[in-house]
Amino acid sequence: MTDKSQPIIILKNVDKHFGHVKAVNNISLEVMPSEVVVVIGPSGSGKSTMLRCINHLETPTAGQIVVDGKVLSHKGKDINAIRREVGMVFQQFNLFPHLTALENVVIAQTVVRGRSKQEADRVARQQLDRVGIPEKADVYPGQLSGGQQQRVAIARALAMNPKIMLFDEPTSALDPEMIKEVLDVMMQLAEEGMTMVVVTHEMGFARNAADRIIFMNEGGIVEEATPDVFFDNPKHERTKLFLSQILH
Repeated sequence: MTDKSQPIIILKNVDKHFGHVKAVNNISLEVMPSEVVVVIGPSGSGKSTMLRCINHLETPTAGQIVVDGKVLSHKGKDINAIRREVGMVFQQFNLFPHLTALENVVIAQTVVRGRSKQEADRVARQQLDRVGIPEKADVYPGQLSGGQQQRVAIARALAMNPKIMLFDEPTSALDPEMIKEVLDVMMQLAEEGMTMVVVTHEMGFARNAADRIIFMNEGGIVEEATPDVFFDNPKHERTKLFLSQILH
């Protein structure tokens, strides 16, 4: 059981360098169970790299990451155990084009969670219902809108029963009219108490769903605050400049 009084994600002095580029620079951050943390900042500020370090898709150059009480180490024996607890949704939907929506949600469950086909099928239908597209179960990705494909990707992540969901700009590849349907699903997850770390440019979602907003610039955390303080009374000049550029 996850201890609700302890952080479920801890980053201590985490660096990630690509050659001479310091993508993530000495970041320390704690996320509590059921907390929704929204990460915003200009392109190239290290937001996605930080997220990928939490899931160990990128190996930090320095520092320590603890997820659900397990220390992420280079040795890797806990990496798969941790990944099972962490769902990740990307900009691109990464669905298998030759599989139906249902099959896309079933496949990882049978491979990673070791569920029977029957059990995986039941869970998949449940999760497609949860994201509002139960009627699309037998439809192939190519026949779905971008918003529907992203909701299948969210259902696929949720089918693994993760304790944490990471979202890396999940709406940035979508047409404007499809963004709301994906954000609505994410809002619902937040209300259900899912621990979420969300990298996004959607300021309305940040204001409404976040418990805390992290503003990153040049690989570091510049400011963190509750949404009302962040949007109405930011402290740092860099934050003020960023907000003035996007909230015109």
